[in-house]
Amino acid sequence: MIKTGSEIIGIDEVGRGCLAGPLLVVAARPRRRLPKGLADSKQLSAKRRCELFQELILACDFGEGWVSVAEINKLGLSEAMRLGVKRGLDNLEASTEDSIIIDGHINYCPPKYSKVRAVIKADTHISIVSAASIYAKVTRDEYMRKISLDFPDYGFGEHVGYGTKRHLKAITDHGVLAELHRANFAPIKNLITSPIQ
Repeated sequence: MIKTGSEIIGIDEVGRGCLAGPLLVVAARPRRRLPKGLADSKQLSAKRRCELFQELILACDFGEGWVSVAEINKLGLSEAMRLGVKRGLDNLEASTEDSIIIDGHINYCPPKYSKVRAVIKADTHISIVSAASIYAKVTRDEYMRKISLDFPDYGFGEHVGYGTKRHLKAITDHGVLAELHRANFAPIKNLITSPIQ
């Protein structure tokens, strides 16, 4: 694990590959020593993610960049990522002089941020990016669990919007939710019958 100083901001997202629900980009800045055991959120159990989340909210400042389904449908995924990154950095009140590490191979940061590195799999070996990954995953999963209360037939609390067999079957059986499903994603295009308003 690469240790990062307090001047480093880490950025990661969750929900990019989902068929339903918003995208969440999180920018994280440490305020104190980060907890041990940080890793890519996908490598951790739900229980461990929640434990680390409680420690991280004491150790870091976080900026949330939510992008709605309507915005994703209108902008496309790449521009939605740019919007989410901008909102996350704005929410964190990041300075243009801050050093930033973003997970992946593309720099989605606005041009005014000149000290940016895009690092593939940064969430697995750069601690502050792992922190952003965990915070984003726990926060969005909780949002999708709340959504599932309004749409119990779709199982959002379990698959959180990803294209699982259960999710695809629910769309086939109950239709596409216009406010939650990403109409431009191929599986949804192929399954659209009559959107539920």
